[in-house]
Amino acid sequence: MDLHHVTAFLAVAEELHFGRAAARLHMAQPPLSRTIQQLERQLGAPLFERTTRSVRLTPQGAALVDPAREIVRSFKTAERTVAYAGRGEIGEVRVGFAGPSSHRPISQLARRVRRDLPGVELTLTSTTYGSGAIERIQEGSLDLAIVMYPSVPVGLGSRVVAVNRFVVVLPEDHPLADQDAVTMADLADESWVMLQPTSGSTLRELTLRKAQDAGFMPKIAQYAPDSWTIFALVAAGVGVTLTVDTAFGAGPGQEGLVVVPLSGSSQRAPARLLWRSEDSSPALRQVLALSEDALPTPPEVTD
Repeated sequence: MDLHHVTAFLAVAEELHFGRAAARLHMAQPPLSRTIQQLERQLGAPLFERTTRSVRLTPQGAALVDPAREIVRSFKTAERTVAYAGRGEIGEVRVGFAGPSSHRPISQLARRVRRDLPGVELTLTSTTYGSGAIERIQEGSLDLAIVMYPSVPVGLGSRVVAVNRFVVVLPEDHPLADQDAVTMADLADESWVMLQPTSGSTLRELTLRKAQDAGFMPKIAQYAPDSWTIFALVAAGVGVTLTVDTAFGAGPGQEGLVVVPLSGSSQRAPARLLWRSEDSSPALRQVLALSEDALPTPPEVTD
């Protein structure tokens, strides 16, 4: 039994007239009669009672009507699914990000995808830091990532979607809390709270590099698994930390903290959207196209 048989059966079952069913199918009546006979032989049961004046469904034929309609619906669904997938209107796009600074752009992108591409599912991984995100994109377990990374590896596409400015996070009673800005040298004697060395965080590496440029190595008071824990430890007076201004855009985690800009003309870090350049996934291409509007490149960037 194939779709041709099922379609022919439904036409006769709904018209209860071979002539009208044949006209509906744009075919002659004799081939339609042979198709029904083939189906009856395959199923081993009569589907219609035929007289010179009428056509009626047998009990077996009546029982087949609903399953036959479901077969046709399933086939049409499969056709639409293939077409939608080819146009990128359905599918899955796996997105990696990390830290509160990524929450706003991820939210903006997710809203646009939900509105304009409801058949595309964004699968989000929220603990994917810089180098780890790049490795996962390269190996194919992620499709997109938002990371702060100074350079773009060969084989990856990239676009800057935000420009972050470095800030120092201090306990609210810290002696430097009332300053308009601080330098890294001002923090040479401080205890620090940082992400684990194995996190792959670009921000962690940038913090170490800035400290070395200022002539010191940070004294690590405690490691933490994520930014929220770092901020809680800073608020508790365990130490200070370096982050970016966009980490505080949504407000949570600021109680007990003071955020002071890091002085210097080059204290910025671009946040990039990364993907595999050769990835031909239609869903990914649709999401990337939407991102141009949802996450436009800042006008000051010459990426």
